[in-house]
Amino acid sequence: MQITRWTQCLVRFVAVMFLPLVLIAPSSAQQPVLQENRTRVVLLGTGTPQPDPDRSGPSTAIVVNNSVYLVDFGPGVVRRAAAAQLERGIPALDPTNIRVVFLTHLHSDHTAGYPDLILTPWVMGRKEPLEVYGPKGLGAMTEHILAAYREDIQIRTSGMEQGTPDGWRVNTHEIAAGVVYKDANVTVTAFPTRHGDWKETFGYRFDTANRSIVISGDTIPTQATIDACRNCDVLVHEAQTLKFVNNPMRPNSQGYDIPAYVAKYHTTTSQLVELASRAKPGLLVTYHNPITLRPDRRPRASTPDDILQEMKKYKGKLAVGRDLDVY
Repeated sequence: MQITRWTQCLVRFVAVMFLPLVLIAPSSAQQPVLQENRTRVVLLGTGTPQPDPDRSGPSTAIVVNNSVYLVDFGPGVVRRAAAAQLERGIPALDPTNIRVVFLTHLHSDHTAGYPDLILTPWVMGRKEPLEVYGPKGLGAMTEHILAAYREDIQIRTSGMEQGTPDGWRVNTHEIAAGVVYKDANVTVTAFPTRHGDWKETFGYRFDTANRSIVISGDTIPTQATIDACRNCDVLVHEAQTLKFVNNPMRPNSQGYDIPAYVAKYHTTTSQLVELASRAKPGLLVTYHNPITLRPDRRPRASTPDDILQEMKKYKGKLAVGRDLDVY
């Protein structure tokens, strides 16, 4: 009898002490949602105009609270988004979820995926119009793309497919520097950059509840980029290797002066060391680099190791971005 009473008392004690913990603990069904409530940078494309099977055209996704915001839409953007969904386990990057997009400039290697971004997610089920923010000329580009696909859109909406009536539409917003977008997840601020003869080019800063992220787009080094970062958590910035710029053996089928072109349009690794040392990001990620992941096939091309070697004087955290990297 004494043992039985002692056991009963022990059971009551355990119930009183630990039942509240059971009641307040999150259920396993809640866990995926909690895991999504953080800001991530996903590199969908880190390439250049060079057709590279390992690197799609420039595109960067900011994922926060199960929502996705895209910067640029180079070739391969939709399939890279699907790869991030399936291979990296990021459900927000289901292409049908891509609804808010920002464009740094109108160069073809940053926009060749635009028709795909408009049409494929719609064909797959997107119901709302795409919202796109970018420089002057964006509206005309969009209008002509939709005109080119007018018959496709007409067949898909009125034919047997019965496509949603608004999912193919695009609302364009030609912007100026300053806050260009804000919702419950993020505030997006555009800042001016300088990319050769383009009259308008922009970089973007994303501020969320727990991170600040700056994406440069194509640009020479600018004070505006430094000011936009100022101890930001992540700076994603282009970098042209000195090996690429100064290689006398490099074939140049375009027929122009590569060093002069880079000086007017882009940022070299040495310049980026100086810029990032002043901007002081928590993490510097290079992208849009003239590198190869197959040096055995392109022996004169730069590699990720060349970037790291050329930027060894940089004292902060540095990563050479590759497609589908997540930070």
